Parts: sequence; structure tokens; C-alpha cells
Amino acid sequence: MNNIYRFFWFCSGIHIATLEKHPTEHNKYVGIGATIFFTGLFAALSGGYAMYFVFKGDPGAVFFALFFGLLWGLAIFNMDRYIVSSINKNASTWKQIAQATPRILLAIMIGIVISRPLELKIFDKEIKERLKISYINSQRSRIDTLNSSFNKKYTFELNQLNEAKARRDSLASGIESDRQKLNFEIFGNKTNETSGVMGYGPYAKRKEAELQQRTQNLESLTTDVQRLERFVDDRKNFDGLMTERLYTGKQLDSLTSHAGFADRNWALGQLSFNPDGTRDTATAMAVTFIGLLFIFFECLPVFVKMMSSRGPYDRSVENIEDAQNNSSTRNRDFEVDVTDAVQDTRVQTETEKQKVIIKGKAEHDLHNYDWNK
Repeated sequence: MNNIYRFFWFCSGIHIATLEKHPTEHNKYVGIGATIFFTGLFAALSGGYAMYFVFKGDPGAVFFALFFGLLWGLAIFNMDRYIVSSINKNASTWKQIAQATPRILLAIMIGIVISRPLELKIFDKEIKERLKISYINSQRSRIDTLNSSFNKKYTFELNQLNEAKARRDSLASGIESDRQKLNFEIFGNKTNETSGVMGYGPYAKRKEAELQQRTQNLESLTTDVQRLERFVDDRKNFDGLMTERLYTGKQLDSLTSHAGFADRNWALGQLSFNPDGTRDTATAMAVTFIGLLFIFFECLPVFVKMMSSRGPYDRSVENIEDAQNNSSTRNRDFEVDVTDAVQDTRVQTETEKQKVIIKGKAEHDLHNYDWNK
């Protein structure tokens, strides 16, 4: 238990030796340290999950996710630890607020970054369904675009094919009608266009000859239609229309499973809207409040440190800092005094030395002076 306490004290960024002297402060800094630790843990999970989707499909995706998740978690942990430990509880309230404001803004940004990948995991099922709709719509739009482009490119050929089909259908319908009339004539069925006399007479023979001729024309026209259809099909294969199909259920499942971070992030944003474009208030509020929860959790260590009262640990730290500042000042004064004294001694010594040199030179010049001049 003591090791756990010391670990969370380390996470809070306090001076452990000083804190041990104040048992009433132990639990407060255990709570602050635990909050910082779990914020870093959530950051590691968030970063690893995001990186997994970046490298999804790569054999080393799990390794990259673990490595980046650990690196990101440690970075956020270190940043939070610095943010909390740098708030000076011995300063005035307004100064503490001034110190904490940029740190809170940074914590909000970190909270947003941490929350997004975790939101992607929370709404994973809904995101997949929205991606399926998006992929179906995109594929349908692609097919419509290809068809429109193809129709514009081969307007003349398509018109020829449609006209040929219309003539073929009209001719086939006429032949079917004439064949029925021929049967009526042969079997003696009386109509406005048949004689009503049973047998294979001149009228029946003429009708049969006309029918054979029209059948030959139909065969020729059918051959033209088939030729035009083969040409159109070849052009469709060449332009890729024949290979484009709407996705099946298995294909959609595969696409959503391999969707990247950007697609999933877009789909998460689209969850706030219904398919018809109206706003889905319930889902939008759920996404917003989950994001705010992580942002608040990231800011919580700073808030806890600001809301906590100035305790004996803070006073001890202030006293230690004052003593260290005083010691540093006195050491500086000592070094300055010693340097000044040494410098004065060097100046005095050098002065005496120069005096001796000058005096000796003067005596030498006086001894060698020629008094007979």
C-alpha cells in the first residue's frame, strides 16, 4: 500500500520527502496523482486505438499501436504532471488563476484529442451503419455518373439501338398478328379480314408468303439489334460500367471493418444528423456530453489543485524555497566578496611589486650617473 501511495505521489509531481512529514496531506496528493495517472492511461488507450486504424491492414499495426499509445500516454502524463505541479499554492488567488488559465486551455485541447478516438470506439456500431449508407450512396452516385457519361459519349449509337429495338418489336408484333389471321383463314374463322372458308386457298398462300418475307426482315433486324448490343456491351466493358455493382452485405462489412480514421471520424460527426438532413438531437447531445466528460476529466487535476486549501505541505515547500533562495543569495554574496577580496589582494600585490621594480630602477640609474659632466 505504501508503494502505491508513493507511486501516486510521484504522479502528482510533489516533493515526497517533504510530504511524508505531513500525514494530513497524503490522501489529497494520492487523489491528484491518481487522476493524473488515469488521464495518461486514457490517453494511451486513445492514442493506441487511433494509431491502430491508421496502420490497419499492416502486419505491424498492433506493434505501432502499442508503441505510439505508450508514447502518447507518457507524453500526456508528463504534461499533466508538469501542469499540476507548476501551480503555486503560495501565490494569491488571482495569481493562481492567471497561472492556471493557459494550463486549463491546454488541458481542454488535450481532452478533445483524447476523447475523439474513445468516442469512435463507444459509437462503433452506429458508425459502421452510417458508413454503410455512405458507401452505398457513393457507389450509386458513381454508377449514375458513369452511366450519364456513357450515354453522352455514345448518344448516336444508343439512339440507333433503341430505334432498331422499336422496329424489331413492332415487326414482331405485326408478324404475330398476321400469323393469327393466317390460322383463322386456314381453319375458316370468319373475321373482317378473313373469308371464313376453311382450307388453304389463294388468300392464305399470299398471307403466308408475306409472313415469310416479314419473318426474314425480322431476322435481319434482330441481327442488327444484336450487333448494336454487342457494340454497346463492348463499350461498357471498356469504360468499366459492367464491373460496377452496388456493394453486397459482405462487401459492406469488409469496407467498414477496414475504414480508416478519417472515414470513421466523419461518420461520427454525421451521427448528429438524420439521413434526411435534420438534426438528431439525442445522438448529438450524447456525443457532446461524452466529449465534455473527457475534457472535464483532463482538467480535473488542475481544478483539484486550485480548489484545495493551502496546507502544511505548501507552507513547508514555501519555507524550503525561501531557505534555498536565501542560501543561494548568501552563496552569491560570499562568492562576490571572495572575488572582490582576491581581486584587491592581487591589485595590492601587483602594486607593491611594481613599486619595488620602479625603485630599484631609479637607484640603478642614480648609481651610474656621471657626476663629472
